[in-house]
Amino acid sequence: MSLTLGLLTRSAQFVKCASGASFLPRLFAHSIYQADPKLGACLEIAEWRGGHRELERVLFAHADCLTATGGDEALAAIRAQLPEKVRFIGHGHRVSFGFVTREVLRDETIAQVVASAADDVIAWDQNGCLSPHVIYVEERGPVESDQFAERLAVELAKREDGEPRGTISVEAAVAIASRRAIYEAIAAHRADAKIWSSRNSTAWTVVFEHAVRFQFSCLNRFIYVKPVPDLAALMQGVDEVHGQVSTVGIAAPPGKMAELARQFARWGATRVCPLGQMQNPPLTWRHDGRPALGDLVTWTDFET
Repeated sequence: MSLTLGLLTRSAQFVKCASGASFLPRLFAHSIYQADPKLGACLEIAEWRGGHRELERVLFAHADCLTATGGDEALAAIRAQLPEKVRFIGHGHRVSFGFVTREVLRDETIAQVVASAADDVIAWDQNGCLSPHVIYVEERGPVESDQFAERLAVELAKREDGEPRGTISVEAAVAIASRRAIYEAIAAHRADAKIWSSRNSTAWTVVFEHAVRFQFSCLNRFIYVKPVPDLAALMQGVDEVHGQVSTVGIAAPPGKMAELARQFARWGATRVCPLGQMQNPPLTWRHDGRPALGDLVTWTDFET
């Protein structure tokens, strides 16, 4: 999308990808070149490990605008190197979560709700700012919250057969195994905590616990399901990530969606969407609540 928005503003772009992440951008750039060589010639795709100060200093000196996505510390380091004339648009670390209302926890709708939740968990293997760390489920529905968690585990197992998780590092696998061991011990001694996981692998994990407080997932299809009595309790639970939330995915009756969106917007969420669409933002999406194209251009006011 960064490439697309830059092309819409008719700008030449030098795109620095993270290590091992340049394949799709290169395919995209080559396809544009095949369709329009002059337009494609305005793109340069490169890949190197961050922190190459001499190379980056030259690039920054010739840029009019720099956009960057990454951790907050990395963005702060980039900002400190930029000349004053360069406009900087940074998208730092963000988290997302889902919310399922009790009205959709019915036998005739639960299968679709569970499938939608699984869509958001498996997309990009949960490695993105739009990926849910937690799915909050309203209590006192026809289908109980722990049953929702169990059905989600069954659905993730099915998805693993047809849409298997990608390869992860040893460190990531160890983090998942370690977190699993903690919750297996908790579940063995507490009736209000449960865990479901893939056998002989770290492919997927569902943890059910009553603690409302937002919990950071170790990602790679590791999802928390937490019951809440109502929206007010959910808001209290996510208070510690206020200002860091990118997307809230909601499963609710159509007549209730608008009011929930208003309440989450007042709280500070910059994007509210149906559950199942968290990883599929529209082209008009305002990343972090900012205008998609407006920040990339310089405006001239002509007054008469």
